[in-house]
Amino acid sequence: MNHPDDEKLLRQLGYEQELSRRMSGFSNFAISLSIICILAGGITSFHVGLCSAGGASIGLGWPLVCLFSLCVAATMAQVASAFPTAGGLYHWGSILGGRACGWVTAWFNLAGLITVLAAINAGTYDFATAAFGVSAEANTATVRTTVIVLMTLSQGLLNHYGIHLTTRLTDLSGYLILAVATVLTVALLVATKQFEWARLWTFTNFSGLPEGGAVFPKQDNLMWLFALGFLLPAYTITGFDASAHTSEETVGAAMNVPKGIVRSVWVSGVFGWVMICAILLAMPSVKEGVEQGANVVPWTMKAALPDALASVLLALIIAAQYLCGLAALTSASRMTYAFARDGGLPFSDALRRVNPASKSPSVAVWFAAIAAALFTILVPYVTIAAVCVIFLYISYALPVAAGFLAHGRTWTRMGPWQIGRLYRPLAVVSVLGCLFLIVIGMQPPNEQAVKIVGGTVVLLLAVWFGLEKRRFKGPPEACSVLRVP
Repeated sequence: MNHPDDEKLLRQLGYEQELSRRMSGFSNFAISLSIICILAGGITSFHVGLCSAGGASIGLGWPLVCLFSLCVAATMAQVASAFPTAGGLYHWGSILGGRACGWVTAWFNLAGLITVLAAINAGTYDFATAAFGVSAEANTATVRTTVIVLMTLSQGLLNHYGIHLTTRLTDLSGYLILAVATVLTVALLVATKQFEWARLWTFTNFSGLPEGGAVFPKQDNLMWLFALGFLLPAYTITGFDASAHTSEETVGAAMNVPKGIVRSVWVSGVFGWVMICAILLAMPSVKEGVEQGANVVPWTMKAALPDALASVLLALIIAAQYLCGLAALTSASRMTYAFARDGGLPFSDALRRVNPASKSPSVAVWFAAIAAALFTILVPYVTIAAVCVIFLYISYALPVAAGFLAHGRTWTRMGPWQIGRLYRPLAVVSVLGCLFLIVIGMQPPNEQAVKIVGGTVVLLLAVWFGLEKRRFKGPPEACSVLRVP
């Protein structure tokens, strides 16, 4: 498809082309790959898997959850092919499930994207200080907050100048992630003196460890611990909705967006699995690794690799994590722009403005950046990490469930990319899997997420029935895109 075809389809969905449409298929794939970023979640959350059921959570748990994520990606991709708009999940929920579904989906997705950005940047800072041994005297709360806020604002500045610059950086990020993951994997495997392959499928109860800062409280149910270890891949393989959020900036969106969603998931799943297995095999001792807690990956790298190589790889990992935050801000700003365009946010007239020079939603960029910075200042990191992925998975489940109910009934006009009869069975798997991940994301020590998510649901219901049900009109009427002409 060329530009006129993309713009014609966008007009059928009720919108005129305002953003700069110049992203290639690779760039659309790269932005989701950058947000998934196996060098971020796969490394900073490695201890979440290891400290649950041990090596089995790495060798068996990761591919199991990645297969589930691929189901979610496939169902989302079919919807994205039919409705390639910025703020994708919001539009999907609205068109397939009605105004209320779309409005709730939008708020959960936007909250998830902003808190994910806050979590990424906070995690990057903490990983950098741990990797390079910054002293407690230098690493004060004031310094930490200042650096994280400056990181977020610098990402806002880069996004302010438009999708052209952001695309170049996320393209670089895509290559960087795959290259560093490959070099790290090969280096660790070469450095491993004795391969204990059984580590990859051995179940060990590591609850209650490390002492003084246990990842999970002490318990005896090993299979439940194995399920809790699913949080490692769940924290990592998320954010692939970024391909949908940049639909209006992607050439050939009806094909390239769904391809970007699915490809980013399976590539991240395969490369990430091989990488974390190499980390597990290179570890001098699994028990010693567990005792390292969140510092387990830098500890393993420094123990197995020459100092110079370990330092270079750690620096490149930090660079990839920064670019991960950059891509997350791009995604959050497009969701903000799309929701504001339909009047869904306070000050929508300002938030929907597009910079005439850069063709970027600059006001939405700075709104998302400042909101993430404030969230980092006001809310502890543990709380951020506990709720951000839950918000995102709720926003994933709602439009997929709406699509299941509408498929073949009110929704009969599909895009050029589709999975046919597999859609409805995979939609069921996706919704049930999302609900299960939401449940385990609220287990101790993340039980504070119950209050936050529950409070958010109550607040949204009160606002919808008290105000927005009468005021919010939703996306423009576009019945022609639902049914075969």
